[in-house]
Amino acid sequence: MTNPSTLVDPVSIKCAHALMPAPYPCRIEVIKSSTRDVWEKYVENHADSTIGHTLAWHDAIRETFGHESIYLIAMRNQKCVGVLPLFFMNSWIMGKLLVSVPYGVGGGILADDDVAASKLFDRAQELAQQRSCRSIDLRSRLASLSHVPKLTDYAIYERTLPDRAEDVLAWLPRKARAAARNGRNKYKLKAVFGDGHLRDVWKLYSQSMRRLASISYPYKFFESLIKHTPGNHWVMLVKKGQETVAGLVTLLYRDRVMPYFIGATDDAKSCSAANFAYLSLMERGVTQGYRVFDFGRTRIDNVGSSNFKRFHGFEPKVLGYQRFILNGASAPKTSPTDARYKAIRSLWPMLPISMTRILGRYVSPHLTG
Repeated sequence: MTNPSTLVDPVSIKCAHALMPAPYPCRIEVIKSSTRDVWEKYVENHADSTIGHTLAWHDAIRETFGHESIYLIAMRNQKCVGVLPLFFMNSWIMGKLLVSVPYGVGGGILADDDVAASKLFDRAQELAQQRSCRSIDLRSRLASLSHVPKLTDYAIYERTLPDRAEDVLAWLPRKARAAARNGRNKYKLKAVFGDGHLRDVWKLYSQSMRRLASISYPYKFFESLIKHTPGNHWVMLVKKGQETVAGLVTLLYRDRVMPYFIGATDDAKSCSAANFAYLSLMERGVTQGYRVFDFGRTRIDNVGSSNFKRFHGFEPKVLGYQRFILNGASAPKTSPTDARYKAIRSLWPMLPISMTRILGRYVSPHLTG
């Protein structure tokens, strides 16, 4: 198991956003149709923004899960100086929560200065009190509020890609390089791209999630993400002859390639399908001018996923997630490894795939992702 004490904590290296106190107050507004452009422009220009801050993410979650969104904007002299995307979740599993943002890696406060950040959080606390929430979760890559406790549950894995696609294979560690080369040369795997493969990827993904005793997201979420990210995603299948052995949905943001959903058949490991898939993504990313391969978030206690990413040369960096507990409430049990989920997880892989897909559609709105 990865020891959190060995992870690089970016918060200890630098204060998030290097915020400086501002001399003037600001007012907090809730986003309206007339201020969507203000939001998008601010997020686009902020150095620490993530795809989770975009309105594409907002719209996909609203369409799929129906959670109430409360997107806060800090304004000073008619200028936007900060944003905080929030979703209110009334979960029968975890209670009432404000989450920034669910089902993704990034979120939290983006602000020009400490005053704007504090005002946004003050308003979030008021909203949480009004809705009797037990907590506010801020999923920032870097912690933005010094007085809110930090979590050490998750790490991010990312590396700067080589300058040339032909250098990617040699850039991988020796064993990962050999596995990816076997997929390409020995098993003759091929990568095919196109949005028309989306349902096939989702079917593979839901099968993999059942195998891992995890809840799968509904197909509607895949559809919504693709619809709202035109030109900023790839849908890929890995083929072994005529057989499909793996599939991925990859999101693209700024200079980042971010594989988000992956699915594979039971025998995909025997032909190194996952290794080949990620090699293909990395090479395609370099060819199209992307600079960072973002392997995504992994729970610290998820040893298998962490080891796979380390196998490819990626080292963990703890994320700056923060959680504010209200009124002495207990923290929500968000970890899938919590003891109360043990019986369900042991049963899950034995259920028919049709049942786990239906259950995933009904249960996933009550999980933060």
